Amino acid sequence: KSSKNYAVIKAMAFREPELLHKLLDHFAESIAAYLRYQIDSGAQVVQMFDSWAGQLSPADYDTFAAPYQKKVVDLVKQTHPDTPFILYISGSAGVIERMARTGVDIVSLDWTVDMAEGLARLPEHVGVQGNVDPGLLFGSKEAIQARIDDTVRKARGRKHILNLGHGILPGTPEENGQFFFEAGKSVMERIGAAA
Repeated sequence: KSSKNYAVIKAMAFREPELLHKLLDHFAESIAAYLRYQIDSGAQVVQMFDSWAGQLSPADYDTFAAPYQKKVVDLVKQTHPDTPFILYISGSAGVIERMARTGVDIVSLDWTVDMAEGLARLPEHVGVQGNVDPGLLFGSKEAIQARIDDTVRKARGRKHILNLGHGILPGTPEENGQFFFEAGKSVMERIGAAA
């Protein structure tokens, strides 16, 4: 059962850390095997979502998340070194630099981090994905386009995949989702081709 505050797994982390480390190691190996299978089946890029890592302090991220994220990346890169690997953590503002140290190619930024500030915190070789607030899709088309343009301008000169900083929220007007996609496709025409 999922939870909003991860109380059960945090209790395990602080009461039975050895057990949790064994479990996380098992998960890392299983996730790596699954991602390798996806690549072998034709995936051109893979993304790992770590749901609880954004709920950890930086010290606890270093103990209970980063080593296992790195293990997944290392195992996948052993057999598929050229497949781009993206890491997404919702609520990652406090661990962006740490995310880059896992060996991923692209860090997915949620909307709580300004694109320019996020880029300044990452090594030049690490690309970014994101980071438009999905709540913006409840707004006007003008606001959506302005945010897309601002995000892409700030990401110039870096590998960047324009995306929302999380999934589309329930109740989002379909026409605004479609507009986001279309405005994203034409962004370089509006802001200039030099990126």
